[in-house]
Amino acid sequence: MRIFLKSQPLLALLLCSIAALAACQSAPPPDQMSRTAVETAPADLQLLCADAAAKQAGLERAKVLPTGSRPVEAGGFSVDLDASGRKFACVIDRTGVVKSVQAA
Repeated sequence: MRIFLKSQPLLALLLCSIAALAACQSAPPPDQMSRTAVETAPADLQLLCADAAAKQAGLERAKVLPTGSRPVEAGGFSVDLDASGRKFACVIDRTGVVKSVQAA
């Protein structure tokens, strides 16, 4: 019992030290965050692709959700879509013209 009582202050000191070190961590600058490192399609273009996929799948627009996007070599974007569990890929240019919608 005596050893346990003597070790409590040391344990408390150890825990405080760990907490202080953890508080010193800082977030990376915005230009080094993973979300800002990759260009994604603007929201309006993603929604245009969702509309096109909804028409092709015969679903309401609310049932089709964009799940990801990335630039393509042609200067537009490829948008991944989930249409009530069915996957679609849409290619759209930067002006909003849907080039293709295909089941993935």
